Amino acid sequence: MVYQFMIEGVGKIINRPTKTGGKIYDKFFVYIPASVAKDSAFPFKPGEEVIVRIEGNRLVIEKKLDKNKR
Repeated sequence: MVYQFMIEGVGKIINRPTKTGGKIYDKFFVYIPASVAKDSAFPFKPGEEVIVRIEGNRLVIEKKLDKNKR
């Protein structure tokens, strides 16, 4: 039997409105605690593009597949 420990922490949704072309636009960020992001099981790298979608009451973030690797 394989046991997998899940690293977990409390994150936050942050809105940082930005002004572009004289208009203000909302820009949302998901804060991921460093203890989660630095875990060896964390699947993302800084700057990597991801797919974000809503499934019911969950926010799902997945790696964006490279078109050349499909």
